This record gives sequence, C-alpha cells and structure tokens, in this order.
Amino acid sequence: MSRIFGFLGIVIVLAIGMYIYSQQISSTSAVAGQSTPTGAVNITGVRSDLLSMASAERNYYAQQGKYASLEDLISEKYVTIERSRPPYSYDISTTSSGFQVTATRSTPGSPAKIWIDENMQVQSGD
Repeated sequence: MSRIFGFLGIVIVLAIGMYIYSQQISSTSAVAGQSTPTGAVNITGVRSDLLSMASAERNYYAQQGKYASLEDLISEKYVTIERSRPPYSYDISTTSSGFQVTATRSTPGSPAKIWIDENMQVQSGD
C-alpha cells in the first residue's frame, strides 16, 4: 500500500512540475511574439526581410549616392520582397545620412514594431 502512495506522489509531483514548466515556456514565447510555431516563423521571416532591405539600401547608396524608398528598391529590382508579410507591413524612412526599415504589425500582438537602420541591428518594441 505504501508503494502505491509513493508512486502516486511521484506522478502528482511530476504533473505539477510539467504544468509549471509549460506555463513558463508559453509566457516566455508569448512575450517575444512567438506563442505559436507560425508566429515564430513569421517573426523570423520579418527579420530576414528587414536584413535584406537594409542590405539593399546599402547597395543602393553605394551605387547611387543616396538612400531609396521602398518603392524605388522594388521597382529597380534591388529587392524582391513584397511590401508586407501579414500581419506586418514594411516602410522605409530615409535621411541624407541614414535609413530605417520598419515592420509594423497591423493586428494586436507583440512585437508591434521591428526595425533596422544603417547600423544593421534589428530591434523591436511595442
């Protein structure tokens, strides 16, 4: 009889531990905007798109001596990226000394914005 209670105690402790662990994992990934596998893949795709657009901006600047709008990069075939990756849409703002490529989320969720500038560091915020 004591073996049964000992075994049940172990099973209960393991179940509680697994529940706590699963809650911590889901809350940690939800904060990063990656609460689902699709969300994680989407965020990775957005970051990849931002890096590609920033690299295209650098190439454009090297060849033209100025930074380009997203429309210019697309029309002149510097990038083959669409203007959005739902639920994010892309925008580029430029100055004479730099640029910022921004992905803005159109639905509730996190992160609300992801961006990269001429320093080639991807950042995110709400």
